[in-house]
Amino acid sequence: MKRNALLGLLTLLAASLFGADPSLKDDVQSAAKELGDKPSYSWKITMEFGSGGPARLGATEGKTQKSGLTTLTMPYGETVMEAVMKEGKGVLKSADGWQTFEEAMAGEASQSNPARFLARMLQNYKLPAGQADDLLGKAKTLRKVEGAYVGELTETGAKELLTFRGRPGATNAPTAANAKGTVRFWLREGVLIKYQVQVLGTVSFNGTDRDVDRTTTVEIKDVGVTRVTVPEAAKKKMPK
Repeated sequence: MKRNALLGLLTLLAASLFGADPSLKDDVQSAAKELGDKPSYSWKITMEFGSGGPARLGATEGKTQKSGLTTLTMPYGETVMEAVMKEGKGVLKSADGWQTFEEAMAGEASQSNPARFLARMLQNYKLPAGQADDLLGKAKTLRKVEGAYVGELTETGAKELLTFRGRPGATNAPTAANAKGTVRFWLREGVLIKYQVQVLGTVSFNGTDRDVDRTTTVEIKDVGVTRVTVPEAAKKKMPK
């Protein structure tokens, strides 16, 4: 009995010293589910790169309604691409106007027209609630730091995020070495309001090595009051 009591005390002391608590994952998972159960919400995704990487990219903006449509606006070079989707089907606006995902994927891929690549990616796009749940599965035990739930990524998780492994249609996929990273989640009243993931490592592709330091931040807003509007041209092209 005394031995069990001592072990329990040591466990509590360790948790207080290092801030780690396995139940914190349950808090974040519940908060992500709460977000997914809301009638609607909007989000903004920004990406920043460390020394030697590209400048901060323009923000991707998204809106979704439960059991309804999702819209995205995505910067690409000097243009902004748009997408409307639901359950893996949708339409994408590029230089050729509105196309279904199938039409875009049938086109020729090029740097000046990334529609084919984006259409493949969007077929399996996960909303922030689902993305956060995936990140949680790639993290070790969480701890509380200045109001955020913070966890180190597993090596496997960091490699997957560095190389976008599992992306549909990917061939000759890159590999990663020295992969590591950190994920952070912020909650408000039991609902996920923000998450951020930083990954670092060396990515090898086509015989070239490149050091990567990428931070992706997703900020969630207008929960429950977001309204999704779809252009008429997009509505006409939406698959039934």
